[in-house]
Amino acid sequence: MAWDFSTEPEFEAKLAWMREFVREEIIPLETLDLDWATYDRITQPLKDRVKEQGLWASHLPPELGGGGFGQVKLGLMHEILGQCKYAPGIFGNQAPDSGNAELLSVGGNEEQKERWMHPLLRGELRSCFSMTEPGAGADPTMLSTRAVLDGDDYVINGHKWFSSNASVADFLIVMAVTDPDVSPYQGSSMIVVPVDTPGVNILRDIPVMDHPWSGGLDGGHAEIIYTDVRVPRENLVGNPGDGFKLAQQRLGPGRIHHAMRWLGQSKRAFDMLCERAVSRIAHGSRLADKQMVQDWVATSAADMQAARLLTLHAAWTMDQVGASNARNEIAMIKYWGARVLHDVIDQAIQVHGSLGFSGDLPLEQMYRAARAARIYDGPDEVHKESVARRILRGYQATEVPTEHIPTRREAARKKFAEQLDLATANA
Repeated sequence: MAWDFSTEPEFEAKLAWMREFVREEIIPLETLDLDWATYDRITQPLKDRVKEQGLWASHLPPELGGGGFGQVKLGLMHEILGQCKYAPGIFGNQAPDSGNAELLSVGGNEEQKERWMHPLLRGELRSCFSMTEPGAGADPTMLSTRAVLDGDDYVINGHKWFSSNASVADFLIVMAVTDPDVSPYQGSSMIVVPVDTPGVNILRDIPVMDHPWSGGLDGGHAEIIYTDVRVPRENLVGNPGDGFKLAQQRLGPGRIHHAMRWLGQSKRAFDMLCERAVSRIAHGSRLADKQMVQDWVATSAADMQAARLLTLHAAWTMDQVGASNARNEIAMIKYWGARVLHDVIDQAIQVHGSLGFSGDLPLEQMYRAARAARIYDGPDEVHKESVARRILRGYQATEVPTEHIPTRREAARKKFAEQLDLATANA
């Protein structure tokens, strides 16, 4: 089957508008020290312009206010949005809100959509996806948070952390075990929990490499204790035991968008690397004339192109056959794209020297954020293992005889001796 990543001219015009809009209107926001109130006031007119272009919440179908774009188009859009951390929010697809809206659109009932999803899409609410736990780490089958049905309510008890956005969220989507007697893949569920529900104890925003301070527009990664949190059973998303199925529907497209945003970030760092290389004179010549820097430029260009093609192919595969049939493609872009992102930014910093290490350029912040890409949404090692496991299923062990096996060297020596004897006889 031939691959085709092309898009129609009308959409290419939209991408061109996005490139200029992000460059001229959004990236300059990085120079400002914004709190939430100022951010909302400044960005609302920008969001209105995005809506006028029909590009708001493009990951959702038109009936929910989105563009109904496939994954290839969304990937191309996210490549542009990845240049600046503010851009996804201004386009209505900032994680975790975008994934939660998509989750509710798939698994939510009409009341949940009306109460939570539509206000979320309009930017009137903020949300959190509360799944990760201390101790469970990269193995979600070890989740210990429990939700027990008591009459018409679920009662939730557990300990979560890295619940991104929780400190500023209006509601949480909590992953909890609802049936401990079956496989975790069939016994876990998702439940909507308003953040002001009694028993929701947000302890702190965990300091991390990306932003070692609390609060701010990053939303933070909260540690939460759920103590006898009681919510109506109608807050269950989908059916009991649907947790993992819904999580995969949420994470598959999310990884495509992550990988394409990483490419946008990589390209911005790469442009800075190249501009520095042709501008900076050191030891009698431009950095661009030095073979070491030329190697960085050539390798980074090839790595980014490979990541881009891998990601677009994964997006195209999802459009053709669905996320469940594109698991290898999605997993590969996760670990390959994260490495490319890190390496390109690292080399851009190196070319800039002390300036790249300083806060006068965005590279140092980009570098700290890039390191996390190899951990969140599943560490690289887990994705590599799953890819290798699925690939190896397509091979069968060969039957190797155990007696009278000449080694390759012995076979080659015997063949050479026969040829030598024949040559000698003919002479």
